[in-house]
Amino acid sequence: MTDIDQDGARQSAVEKRVEAIWREVLHMPQDRPDATFFELQGQSISAVRIITRIEDELGAVVDVGLLFEDPDLATFTAAVVAAVGQTADAQAANPA
Repeated sequence: MTDIDQDGARQSAVEKRVEAIWREVLHMPQDRPDATFFELQGQSISAVRIITRIEDELGAVVDVGLLFEDPDLATFTAAVVAAVGQTADAQAANPA
């Protein structure tokens, strides 16, 4: 498998995990795929739950303030994928 294939597989796995977390925490109905954080009744406690799960499950640091910019799932997922990529790059540059 090439590096590009591995990056694509990692991105796909991250996207699926972020979507699952978002749907679980915000109780997102199937008929509202483009609903934003606030349209799904997101509040500070749900923002903290989402960010904590992402940090715990994916090891990426994401600013909770991002959710208060009222993203939809696709926008938020793209930001998390970027954060995961930055974390992976930093770990590769500084192996423990």
